[in-house]
Amino acid sequence: MRVSRLLASGSALAMLAFAIPAFADDGAADDGDQGRVNSQPSTEIIVTAPYARDREMVATAVTVLQGDALQLQQRSTIGETLARQPGVSSSFFGPNASRPILRGLDNERVRVLTDGIGSFDVSNTSVDHAVAINPLLADRIEILRGPAALLYGSGAIGGVVNMRDLRIPREIPDGGPHVDAVAGYASAADERNIGASVNAPLGGGFVAHLDGSFFESGDYRSGGFVFSRELRDAAAAKGGEVAEDAVASGRVDNTAARTWDVAGGLAWIGQDGANFGLAVSHLANRYGIPNGLDLGHSDEEHDENHEDGHGHEDITLNMRQTRVDLRGAVPMGGAFKELKLRAGWADYRHDEIESTGEIGTSFFNRSWEARAELVQADRDGWQGATGMQLFSRNFRAIGEEAYIPANQTRQFGLFTLQEFDLGSVRLEASGRYEHSTVESAEIGRKRNFDAVSISLGGSVQLGEGWRLALSLARAERAPAAEELFANGAHAATRAFEIGNPDFRIERQLGAEAVLRGRGEGWRLELSGFFNRFDNFISLNATGAEADELPVFQYAQTDARFYGFEVEGAVTLAQLGQTRIEATGLVDYTRADILGGGRAVPRIPPLRLIGGIEAAGNVLGGRVEVEHATAQRRVAAFETATPAWTMVNASVSWKPLGPEAQTTLMLQANNIFDVEARRHTSFLKDVAPLFGRDIRLSARISF
Repeated sequence: MRVSRLLASGSALAMLAFAIPAFADDGAADDGDQGRVNSQPSTEIIVTAPYARDREMVATAVTVLQGDALQLQQRSTIGETLARQPGVSSSFFGPNASRPILRGLDNERVRVLTDGIGSFDVSNTSVDHAVAINPLLADRIEILRGPAALLYGSGAIGGVVNMRDLRIPREIPDGGPHVDAVAGYASAADERNIGASVNAPLGGGFVAHLDGSFFESGDYRSGGFVFSRELRDAAAAKGGEVAEDAVASGRVDNTAARTWDVAGGLAWIGQDGANFGLAVSHLANRYGIPNGLDLGHSDEEHDENHEDGHGHEDITLNMRQTRVDLRGAVPMGGAFKELKLRAGWADYRHDEIESTGEIGTSFFNRSWEARAELVQADRDGWQGATGMQLFSRNFRAIGEEAYIPANQTRQFGLFTLQEFDLGSVRLEASGRYEHSTVESAEIGRKRNFDAVSISLGGSVQLGEGWRLALSLARAERAPAAEELFANGAHAATRAFEIGNPDFRIERQLGAEAVLRGRGEGWRLELSGFFNRFDNFISLNATGAEADELPVFQYAQTDARFYGFEVEGAVTLAQLGQTRIEATGLVDYTRADILGGGRAVPRIPPLRLIGGIEAAGNVLGGRVEVEHATAQRRVAAFETATPAWTMVNASVSWKPLGPEAQTTLMLQANNIFDVEARRHTSFLKDVAPLFGRDIRLSARISF
């Protein structure tokens, strides 16, 4: 009965979505995304949507990172690049594998996209698997929550992270080829990176693209001890060689990495807004997983286990991905402004290489995704888009630790986003129906899920410079294959993971309020959120052991998440073109398992970042303090994380003038070399954050 009801709901949603624009007329407004390739778009315009939207009017919190701000935060992983944005943390499985965590939600609840299409990797299956996205070539990164996030999948309950690159050109460069290049060095891991891209007009509306990048680093250096106090105390009680290993400081073994990628693209751009483009890329990434500390064996067994056991084994991941991307737009008349098309396909593989050089386990993933969006013509402030999305994923693992059986996932989705500008009041609504099939012929299980998600929001002007936004969402998410079918040892994560093939759909009821204020010399944004989950899926330590590894089991319970983010800036002085600002950020998330008062595992603590910066002129700089409070609300078998405080500083120089994109930047991060651990990390007890790190970077655009 429920399946029939959901199918009927989905059909009704689709019919309503396609019927709405029939009442619109011509007169579409420009979507604001037609500037030159080398022009820097306004940070107030959101491009992660079928049409450009004003950030100030969106009903939920949105973060945009680009230009100098992106260069300041840029790291080798998308998780660490975004880890200091409001409400964002990261999984930090060492310096080479890190996914963003939004308001305590991770993995399947956060969709990581490249220009609106998935990353086509296996980073959602395990925290040691890197995201197949290279942030060194990012032109812009947006973090989106709320109604518009439903356009990209019911799994985006936590939100969407969308990295936009230039691989499929959007515009014809003026005056010949346009070049963007980045290069950098960082001391903590002896890190070297370089990347460049060029867009060249070929005539007749055609533009060619070529890019490539290279990244290499050694074992990184942490501040203080490598292993946490709990591990050091346990090792000291055990004595012997393991006690000596436990007091290591400085370098974190087996964390070196080497990454390169290359891509080529071709696009045709018409005079009337029509465009079509294709890009082909290849990414290769080889990186180590930080070693653990083996406390489970006697001294006599220690040497043997160091060589062959799980605790000390050097594990290296060798990842390769080849992908093809397509994008197009067809202008239309009448009720619709244009038809937008986006598609991608990728062939992915990574091998988990043991310390002997042998391949222990190989993971394979072939995926494709396609979406079509009909963008409505704007009629007196009423605009929107309706579309369809298809997704296919074939996953298999081969080897001694193939803990997830071969499986297939198929998804079909229908969605709509509608927005109404009523003057001082703006309203928006979105809905999505999604049918998912998750099947493993290897174990003879097949599950079908029908998910319906609806979100409503709006904002109202409260007076000069102030706007209040409110939103409500009822979202459903189908369990992922790893949550259903995992059952086995995984040495890279040092865990024995167990899923449950009988899981039900995860449901969320959420609310968010955002207050934005802006005036002469100041800005302020406050957001608060509340999410109530039914059938919430989490991976929890059980205290048991299997194959000499701790057992982690996926469980389904009810849960509650709530918290807030505050971000603001005030101008302290104006010295010619130089603006002196004080900035501040505070964020907090609390998550509880209902019916027992237990904490959800791996939830970030209260964090504060305050700084003073100079901007607007050829020379700029920033000094800041970041403080994370201790996290003592922990789940069973989870250790607490001490508080830490870092001091960072940077100086920037724009040799071609303050408006130019060419920037040289010198940074000193964690100046006092403190020991810091990210509570959201599975490896927080064996892989602290970077110690003192001097970074020199250059971004060139011409």
